[in-house]
Amino acid sequence: MAAPELRDAREKGRLEAYEDGEFVGHIAYFTLVFDPAALVPVHTIVEPAHEGKGIGSTLVREFYAMAGREGVPVVPLCPYAAKWAQRHPDEAPVPSAELVKEAERQAKEHPGL
Repeated sequence: MAAPELRDAREKGRLEAYEDGEFVGHIAYFTLVFDPAALVPVHTIVEPAHEGKGIGSTLVREFYAMAGREGVPVVPLCPYAAKWAQRHPDEAPVPSAELVKEAERQAKEHPGL
């Protein structure tokens, strides 16, 4: 099975996954306005017909890689992303408690996520 095509739709606050042009899942996220800035995944969603194919894991791995390329940390408020990070500490550095607290505060300002 080929890996899904991933697209950062930052203007929509989503990292999206497609297979053969079909939308199959996404991570909803926002950019933390803080010093340092961070990327904050709030939900990882895979379409029911595509569950169990590793799409969620692929999305989270790319999300961390994307943040790494941008030189910013990730604050995983999404339960799936947080569990993935615990299982992959070499790819998912733990954010500071201060960043987590601020991300939780700012998440309340994004009720649509």
